[in-house]
Amino acid sequence: MFAVLITLTPGHPNEFIDCQKATVRIVVLPILDVKTHWNSTLELLERVYRLWEFKREWLQKPKYSDFRPLFKTQDEWTIVMYVMEVLRPLRYWTLWMSKRHTVTLHHIITVYNNMFDHMDGVMRALAKKKTQWKEDLFFAVKLAR
Repeated sequence: MFAVLITLTPGHPNEFIDCQKATVRIVVLPILDVKTHWNSTLELLERVYRLWEFKREWLQKPKYSDFRPLFKTQDEWTIVMYVMEVLRPLRYWTLWMSKRHTVTLHHIITVYNNMFDHMDGVMRALAKKKTQWKEDLFFAVKLAR
């Protein structure tokens, strides 16, 4: 919703970019949509996380006070960070295999074992958790495995 509010409303992109100019070298806008690949979703989450402080600053302006509920709570950011940590190793191995310019067939077993080990570790860490989002994440990783 936040990406739609900023990118599709005249004037909002410039105001959001102005929030960043004094702090970062390369200013960016939130990603409005991604391809239906999981690693694109990871890129979207990473961009949102990178922009959170600018989002807070932008929402402090009086004319955007109605949109302040769009700012995530610390608990919601914790969930986003945890999901990113689960996905990053999978992206690494996916990109590593896809960027090879040689035969990669002999690497498949090693890469899949690394991915399964990572998912097993995540599931072990979440197995006894009772928080709903952690149970949901455990179930999602279990299905992915």
